[in-house]
Amino acid sequence: MSGVTKSNREIERKFLVRKLPEELAGFPHAEISQGYLAIAPGGVQVRLRKNGATHSLTYKRGIGNVREEREVELTPAQFDALWPATESKRLVKTRYDIPLGNRVVEIDVYGGRHNGLVVAEVEFDDEESAKNFQPPDWLSEDVTGDPRYSNQLLAS
Repeated sequence: MSGVTKSNREIERKFLVRKLPEELAGFPHAEISQGYLAIAPGGVQVRLRKNGATHSLTYKRGIGNVREEREVELTPAQFDALWPATESKRLVKTRYDIPLGNRVVEIDVYGGRHNGLVVAEVEFDDEESAKNFQPPDWLSEDVTGDPRYSNQLLAS
C-alpha cells in the first residue's frame, strides 16, 4: 500500500439538499464508485473507493458525526484485485465540491438504483465547529447518523 492519506478521526454532518447550487457542473466534481468489503455492528465498515484516479481502502468505526477513520491509498492493481469482493454492496455517485467560506460542502448526487437522491456532507476539524455550523438555506434536514442515508446501507 502506498501510504496513509487521512487522520484517524472524521467529524462530519450530513444534510439533505433543498436546492442544488446554480451551475453545479461548473464546480470541481468526480464520479465515485465505492463498495464494501465488510460491514459489522457498531458502525464498523471496510470500504473500497475509486474517486477519479485515486483508489483507496478505508476502515471506519462508530455511529454519528464523530467516527474513527483510517484510509490508505491503493494502487489500481490492488483496487482491482479487491473490487470483485464488493459485488452486491456497491454504489455510484458524483461528488461536487462547493466552497462555503473556509469549508467545502460535498454534494453527492447518486446514480443507479438511488438515482435522484442528493445529500451533502461537511467535514470539520473539531466537534465544536460541527455543533456550531449554520447550514446555508439550500441545505435542509440534518440527517447525520440517520441510517437511511448511510452509504453502507445504500450500497446493500
